[in-house]
Amino acid sequence: MTASAGRSHGNAKYHLEHCRCPVCTQAARDYENNRYRAIAYGRWQPFVDAGPVRQHVRALGEFGIGWIRAAKLAGVSTGGVSKLLYGDRPRGLAPSKRVRPETALKLLAVEPTLDNLGDRTSIDGTGTRRRLQALVYAGWTQSELARRMQMNRANFGKTIVSTLVAVGTLKTTRALYDELWRVEPVGAGVPASRAAAARQIAVARGWAPIGAWDDDVIDDPNAYPDWTGHCGTPKGRAIHYRIKVPVCRPCREAHAAAGQALAA
Repeated sequence: MTASAGRSHGNAKYHLEHCRCPVCTQAARDYENNRYRAIAYGRWQPFVDAGPVRQHVRALGEFGIGWIRAAKLAGVSTGGVSKLLYGDRPRGLAPSKRVRPETALKLLAVEPTLDNLGDRTSIDGTGTRRRLQALVYAGWTQSELARRMQMNRANFGKTIVSTLVAVGTLKTTRALYDELWRVEPVGAGVPASRAAAARQIAVARGWAPIGAWDDDVIDDPNAYPDWTGHCGTPKGRAIHYRIKVPVCRPCREAHAAAGQALAA
Protein backbone atom coordinates (compact mmCIF):
# COMPACT_ATOMS: atom_id res chain seq x y z
CA MET A 1 0.00 0.00 0.00
CA THR A 2 1.39 3.40 -0.94
CA ALA A 3 1.42 6.36 1.35
CA SER A 4 -1.19 8.15 -0.74
CA ALA A 5 -3.61 5.29 -1.38
CA GLY A 6 -5.57 5.41 1.87
CA ARG A 7 -7.47 2.34 3.07
CA SER A 8 -10.97 1.06 3.70
CA HIS A 9 -12.76 2.17 6.83
CA GLY A 10 -12.07 -0.11 9.78
CA ASN A 11 -9.63 -0.84 12.60
CA ALA A 12 -6.47 -0.05 10.63
CA LYS A 13 -7.80 3.27 9.34
CA TYR A 14 -8.80 4.21 12.90
CA HIS A 15 -5.25 3.74 14.18
CA LEU A 16 -3.08 4.68 11.20
CA GLU A 17 -5.07 7.55 9.71
CA HIS A 18 -6.85 8.68 12.87
CA CYS A 19 -10.25 8.36 11.22
CA ARG A 20 -12.94 8.67 13.90
CA CYS A 21 -16.04 7.99 11.81
CA PRO A 22 -18.66 5.62 13.36
CA VAL A 23 -17.51 2.67 11.21
CA CYS A 24 -13.84 2.97 12.18
CA THR A 25 -14.62 3.69 15.83
CA GLN A 26 -16.89 0.66 16.15
CA ALA A 27 -14.40 -1.58 14.31
CA ALA A 28 -11.61 -0.56 16.69
CA ARG A 29 -13.86 -1.09 19.71
CA ASP A 30 -14.99 -4.52 18.52
CA TYR A 31 -11.45 -5.58 17.77
CA GLU A 32 -10.10 -4.57 21.18
CA ASN A 33 -13.02 -6.20 23.01
CA ASN A 34 -12.45 -9.41 21.07
CA ARG A 35 -8.71 -9.33 21.80
CA TYR A 36 -9.18 -8.74 25.52
CA ARG A 37 -11.68 -11.59 25.76
CA ALA A 38 -9.26 -13.91 23.98
CA ILE A 39 -6.46 -12.94 26.36
CA ALA A 40 -8.74 -13.54 29.34
CA TYR A 41 -9.66 -17.02 28.07
CA GLY A 42 -6.00 -17.87 27.83
CA ARG A 43 -5.61 -17.49 31.57
CA TRP A 44 -7.47 -20.66 32.39
CA GLN A 45 -8.35 -22.87 29.41
CA PRO A 46 -5.97 -25.64 28.29
CA PHE A 47 -6.86 -24.75 24.71
CA VAL A 48 -8.55 -21.64 23.40
CA ASP A 49 -10.65 -20.83 20.40
CA ALA A 50 -8.37 -20.11 17.45
CA GLY A 51 -10.88 -17.74 15.84
CA PRO A 52 -9.98 -14.54 17.73
CA VAL A 53 -6.26 -15.28 17.39
CA ARG A 54 -6.63 -15.87 13.65
CA GLN A 55 -8.59 -12.60 13.38
CA HIS A 56 -5.82 -10.77 15.23
CA VAL A 57 -3.09 -12.12 12.95
CA ARG A 58 -5.11 -11.14 9.88
CA ALA A 59 -5.75 -7.70 11.35
CA LEU A 60 -2.01 -7.24 11.81
CA GLY A 61 -1.70 -7.80 8.07
CA GLU A 62 -3.82 -4.70 7.48
CA PHE A 63 -1.11 -2.75 9.29
CA GLY A 64 1.60 -4.20 7.06
CA ILE A 65 2.68 -6.90 9.52
CA GLY A 66 2.58 -10.16 7.56
CA TRP A 67 1.91 -13.45 9.32
CA ILE A 68 5.54 -14.59 9.07
CA ARG A 69 6.74 -11.36 10.69
CA ALA A 70 3.97 -11.66 13.30
CA ALA A 71 5.16 -15.17 14.16
CA LYS A 72 8.75 -13.97 14.55
CA LEU A 73 7.71 -11.00 16.68
CA ALA A 74 5.66 -13.34 18.89
CA GLY A 75 8.41 -15.93 19.13
CA VAL A 76 6.22 -18.77 17.85
CA SER A 77 6.74 -21.16 14.95
CA THR A 78 5.79 -20.00 11.47
CA GLY A 79 4.44 -23.48 10.81
CA GLY A 80 1.95 -23.13 13.63
CA VAL A 81 0.75 -19.75 12.39
CA SER A 82 0.48 -21.12 8.86
CA LYS A 83 -1.79 -23.91 10.13
CA LEU A 84 -3.76 -21.36 12.12
CA LEU A 85 -4.47 -19.35 8.98
CA TYR A 86 -4.48 -21.89 6.16
CA GLY A 87 -4.54 -25.35 7.67
CA ASP A 88 -2.28 -28.20 6.58
CA ARG A 89 -2.79 -28.11 2.83
CA PRO A 90 -0.65 -31.15 1.90
CA ARG A 91 -2.68 -33.25 4.32
CA GLY A 92 -5.96 -31.58 3.46
CA LEU A 93 -6.56 -30.29 6.98
CA ALA A 94 -8.61 -27.17 7.70
CA PRO A 95 -7.25 -24.20 9.69
CA SER A 96 -6.77 -24.88 13.39
CA LYS A 97 -9.88 -24.63 15.54
CA ARG A 98 -7.94 -24.41 18.81
CA VAL A 99 -4.53 -23.19 19.89
CA ARG A 100 -2.53 -23.49 23.07
CA PRO A 101 -3.10 -20.54 25.42
CA GLU A 102 0.59 -19.62 25.51
CA THR A 103 0.65 -19.42 21.71
CA ALA A 104 -2.51 -17.34 21.72
CA LEU A 105 -1.12 -14.93 24.31
CA LYS A 106 2.14 -14.47 22.44
CA LEU A 107 0.38 -13.70 19.15
CA LEU A 108 -2.23 -11.48 20.78
CA ALA A 109 0.60 -9.54 22.45
CA VAL A 110 1.92 -8.43 19.05
CA GLU A 111 0.48 -4.99 18.43
CA PRO A 112 0.83 -2.64 15.45
CA THR A 113 3.25 -0.29 17.20
CA LEU A 114 5.52 1.94 15.14
CA ASP A 115 8.49 -0.36 15.72
CA ASN A 116 6.53 -3.40 14.50
CA LEU A 117 4.96 -1.82 11.42
CA GLY A 118 6.54 -2.37 8.03
CA ASP A 119 8.46 0.65 6.72
CA ARG A 120 6.20 0.89 3.66
CA THR A 121 2.96 0.94 5.64
CA SER A 122 1.12 4.24 5.22
CA ILE A 123 0.35 6.19 8.37
CA ASP A 124 -1.00 9.60 9.34
CA GLY A 125 1.46 12.28 8.22
CA THR A 126 0.62 14.95 10.79
CA GLY A 127 3.75 14.61 12.91
CA THR A 128 6.01 14.27 9.87
CA ARG A 129 4.62 17.44 8.28
CA ARG A 130 4.91 19.45 11.47
CA ARG A 131 8.48 18.39 12.19
CA LEU A 132 9.74 19.13 8.70
CA GLN A 133 7.87 22.43 8.49
CA ALA A 134 9.24 23.48 11.87
CA LEU A 135 12.78 22.75 10.71
CA VAL A 136 12.23 24.90 7.61
CA TYR A 137 10.94 27.67 9.89
CA ALA A 138 14.22 27.35 11.81
CA GLY A 139 16.15 28.01 8.58
CA TRP A 140 16.85 24.54 7.27
CA THR A 141 16.36 24.52 3.52
CA GLN A 142 14.16 21.85 2.00
CA SER A 143 17.03 20.79 -0.25
CA GLU A 144 19.30 20.24 2.75
CA LEU A 145 16.62 18.32 4.65
CA ALA A 146 15.96 16.17 1.59
CA ARG A 147 19.68 15.45 1.28
CA ARG A 148 19.93 14.41 4.92
CA MET A 149 16.90 12.14 4.51
CA GLN A 150 18.39 10.67 1.31
CA MET A 151 15.24 11.70 -0.54
CA ASN A 152 14.99 13.44 -3.88
CA ARG A 153 13.73 17.01 -3.77
CA ALA A 154 10.45 16.30 -5.56
CA ASN A 155 9.46 13.55 -3.13
CA PHE A 156 10.44 15.73 -0.19
CA GLY A 157 8.20 18.50 -1.50
CA LYS A 158 5.26 16.10 -1.42
CA THR A 159 6.16 14.66 1.98
CA ILE A 160 6.27 18.01 3.76
CA VAL A 161 2.58 18.56 2.98
CA SER A 162 1.35 14.96 2.70
CA THR A 163 -1.68 13.63 4.57
CA LEU A 164 -0.19 10.13 4.66
CA VAL A 165 3.43 9.04 4.78
CA ALA A 166 5.27 5.73 4.96
CA VAL A 167 6.29 4.49 8.40
CA GLY A 168 9.92 4.51 7.29
CA THR A 169 9.62 8.20 6.40
CA LEU A 170 8.12 8.99 9.79
CA LYS A 171 10.97 7.20 11.57
CA THR A 172 13.58 9.01 9.48
CA THR A 173 11.89 12.36 10.10
CA ARG A 174 11.75 11.83 13.85
CA ALA A 175 15.43 10.96 13.96
CA LEU A 176 16.33 14.01 11.86
CA TYR A 177 14.18 16.31 13.98
CA ASP A 178 15.77 15.03 17.19
CA GLU A 179 19.17 15.69 15.64
CA LEU A 180 18.53 19.18 14.27
CA TRP A 181 15.93 20.96 16.36
CA ARG A 182 18.57 22.63 18.56
CA VAL A 183 21.15 23.14 15.78
CA GLU A 184 21.59 26.55 14.15
CA PRO A 185 21.41 25.95 10.36
CA VAL A 186 23.91 28.67 9.41
CA GLY A 187 26.42 27.33 11.89
CA ALA A 188 25.95 23.90 10.33
CA GLY A 189 26.78 25.15 6.84
CA VAL A 190 23.51 26.47 5.41
CA PRO A 191 24.21 29.80 3.67
CA ALA A 192 22.63 32.68 5.59
CA SER A 193 20.71 33.91 2.55
CA ARG A 194 19.19 30.48 1.97
CA ALA A 195 18.32 30.06 5.65
CA ALA A 196 16.53 33.42 5.57
CA ALA A 197 14.67 32.39 2.43
CA ALA A 198 13.59 29.15 4.09
CA ARG A 199 12.19 31.06 7.05
CA GLN A 200 10.31 33.39 4.73
CA ILE A 201 8.71 30.42 2.98
CA ALA A 202 7.65 28.92 6.30
CA VAL A 203 6.14 32.20 7.52
CA ALA A 204 4.33 32.76 4.24
CA ARG A 205 2.78 29.29 4.38
CA GLY A 206 1.78 29.54 8.02
CA TRP A 207 4.06 26.76 9.21
CA ALA A 208 4.62 26.65 12.97
CA PRO A 209 8.11 26.92 14.54
CA ILE A 210 9.75 24.29 16.73
CA GLY A 211 8.89 26.18 19.90
CA ALA A 212 5.17 25.98 19.13
CA TRP A 213 5.06 22.20 19.57
CA ASP A 214 5.41 20.03 22.64
CA ASP A 215 6.53 16.44 22.11
CA ASP A 216 3.27 15.05 23.44
CA VAL A 217 1.05 16.88 20.93
CA ILE A 218 3.09 17.22 17.74
CA ASP A 219 1.67 13.96 16.33
CA ASP A 220 -1.91 14.68 17.41
CA PRO A 221 -4.03 15.77 14.40
CA ASN A 222 -6.42 17.59 16.77
CA ALA A 223 -3.70 19.65 18.44
CA TYR A 224 -2.84 23.24 17.56
CA PRO A 225 0.56 24.94 17.78
CA ASP A 226 1.10 27.22 20.75
CA TRP A 227 2.44 30.25 18.91
CA THR A 228 2.35 32.63 21.85
CA GLY A 229 2.89 30.58 24.97
CA HIS A 230 -0.70 31.50 25.87
CA CYS A 231 -2.64 30.11 22.91
CA GLY A 232 -6.14 29.03 23.91
CA THR A 233 -6.35 31.68 26.63
CA PRO A 234 -7.67 35.27 26.50
CA LYS A 235 -4.07 36.55 26.51
CA GLY A 236 -3.14 34.74 23.30
CA ARG A 237 -4.97 36.95 20.79
CA ALA A 238 -3.14 40.14 21.77
CA ILE A 239 0.23 38.38 21.61
CA HIS A 240 -0.58 37.13 18.11
CA TYR A 241 -1.01 40.73 16.97
CA ARG A 242 2.16 41.80 18.75
CA ILE A 243 4.34 39.13 17.10
CA LYS A 244 2.50 39.56 13.77
CA VAL A 245 1.30 35.97 13.49
CA PRO A 246 -2.28 35.30 12.33
CA VAL A 247 -4.57 34.54 15.26
CA CYS A 248 -4.99 30.78 15.69
CA ARG A 249 -8.33 29.07 16.22
CA PRO A 250 -7.89 28.38 19.98
CA CYS A 251 -7.11 32.06 20.57
CA ARG A 252 -10.09 33.21 18.51
CA GLU A 253 -12.36 30.89 20.47
CA ALA A 254 -10.89 31.95 23.84
CA HIS A 255 -11.34 35.62 22.94
CA ALA A 256 -14.93 35.05 21.87
CA ALA A 257 -15.71 33.09 25.03
CA ALA A 258 -14.23 35.85 27.20
CA GLY A 259 -16.34 38.43 25.39
CA GLN A 260 -19.50 36.39 25.91
CA ALA A 261 -18.69 36.00 29.60
CA LEU A 262 -18.35 39.79 30.02
CA ALA A 263 -21.60 40.37 28.21
CA ALA A 264 -23.51 37.88 30.34
